[in-house]
Amino acid sequence: MDGKNYMPNNDLVQVTHQSLEPFFQRAISNVREDMIDNPYLAEALRVLPVGGYRSAIGSFWNAVVDDLRNKIIHRSVSLFNNAVNVGRELKTYEDFQNNVTDDNLIDGAYKIGVIGWEASKILKHAKETRHIFDGHPRSTDPSIIKVLAMFEDCAKYVLNEPFPPQIVDIDEYLGMMGTAGFDRNEVAIANALTELPDIYKTELINRLFNAYIHESASTDLRSNIELTAPVLWPVLPKEMKVQVVRRVDQVISKGNADATKEAFAFVRLVKASAYLTPTAKRYIIQPLVEKLRENLDRFEAEDRYVRALAPYAANIPADLMPVYVSAITQTYVGHTGGSAQFSRTDFYANGAATNIPKMFEAFDDSASAAFVECMRTNNTLRRRIENPVKLNRLRSLANIVIDRVSTGFPEKRILEALVDENQEDEFWKLLKQRP
Repeated sequence: MDGKNYMPNNDLVQVTHQSLEPFFQRAISNVREDMIDNPYLAEALRVLPVGGYRSAIGSFWNAVVDDLRNKIIHRSVSLFNNAVNVGRELKTYEDFQNNVTDDNLIDGAYKIGVIGWEASKILKHAKETRHIFDGHPRSTDPSIIKVLAMFEDCAKYVLNEPFPPQIVDIDEYLGMMGTAGFDRNEVAIANALTELPDIYKTELINRLFNAYIHESASTDLRSNIELTAPVLWPVLPKEMKVQVVRRVDQVISKGNADATKEAFAFVRLVKASAYLTPTAKRYIIQPLVEKLRENLDRFEAEDRYVRALAPYAANIPADLMPVYVSAITQTYVGHTGGSAQFSRTDFYANGAATNIPKMFEAFDDSASAAFVECMRTNNTLRRRIENPVKLNRLRSLANIVIDRVSTGFPEKRILEALVDENQEDEFWKLLKQRP
């Protein structure tokens, strides 16, 4: 090739670099405002217009690593130390610089919530791009497409992303929760707890459980746990919720009645009774059902036991369902009689009567079948509902049940007769029959 043809090609290369400069500028400038003056990005911008693609890739990657280190330090160095083992405890930026590989940096940033799963995968690819083209000078020259693609990925997933929220130190946070000076503002609590990575959420919820059931827990600590646990609970993965609630069985097996009582209280606090094992459900529900049945017409006791049963209304074990339904039905209906103190004949436990309709709203076909069976076989109930006032109270329960049963519920006809005052005779007739 002669000189006449060679020089125009050089000119063409120069023109090409110059025409691409707006793309270089855009790639560099598509970052957070505080990153615009980053020296690594400035270096990349200087070498790009003259074709220094390898050097530009290396400089851009250095900016990414620098940003990740600073974000990790801002979020929580102790959390990174727990998530990634590099053979020593990291404390300073220099420690990261001297001891943490790029792979460990990316993995740790993902584990503590600095970057997401997709970003971690893209950054691993960008790291390989840097390794091939900037770390191995004998590799083929990177194309401008390759350079700009790497820049775009790094800017999108790291350099244009804001700093993540700082993570609370769990030891310090729990220590503060044990004092009257703990900030009980729910917004502050949510900001502190909901952004925790799963590894910290697991540790914190288990430590809250431990503290709540401990015999030496202070009033301040218990009160603050009662405020914070319901804030943290909704953002926990389901498997984590199950793990915590299953710990109730372990507490039961140790035989400490006070700790067991508080363990169930914690579960009620976070509204997680559905995750209790059948053993745990029976442990707490069976004595309450039996006590309620034994204290029929003792209003103070009925109020107390119904109130204790109400949180478990949707989680009654199948073998306890008949006696449970019978007990709450009879409690709601109450009895008739006379009183020297009150000019009334219709008596029932007022507090229990408030809770029981809500408990009936948790009925399924199994509970509804127990309700019908109670009407058929419980002689005390049948005698009482011969009084029109008591029949009306039973009818109000049936109105709830009939909306809860499935279309194919086999005893639906008797419920329909009960809720219709014009079919009272039909109701009594059906009550004497077996389906």
